[in-house]
Amino acid sequence: MTQDCSYNELHALQVLDDSMEPEFPEKCIIVIEPSQVCASGAYVLINVDDERWFRQFIRDEQGNEKLVAVNSNYPEIPLRGTSFKIEGVIVQRNVKRKIKHYQPYQPYNGVPLA
Repeated sequence: MTQDCSYNELHALQVLDDSMEPEFPEKCIIVIEPSQVCASGAYVLINVDDERWFRQFIRDEQGNEKLVAVNSNYPEIPLRGTSFKIEGVIVQRNVKRKIKHYQPYQPYNGVPLA
């Protein structure tokens, strides 16, 4: 019997809207490293109340957490009172063969998020 470890592998997705422009233009490719933890400021793929989002994860000094779109035309998504799970952290983007790497983020104080 073999164990499937594909859940641990990097995977790529295409950005389908302009919510993260200009940092992540529509149709660019992002590479996600599966993780359930991240630091404030990380770009994440996250499931909030059974809806998947690609946003920047922000935690303020009081511990309040929210998701922010780079494009200011999109509203912030407060995470208080929701059920959320970080699915992965964006570690790379590819725009017309120009690759940009993002620093892996460490867990906030080493404590996993809900």
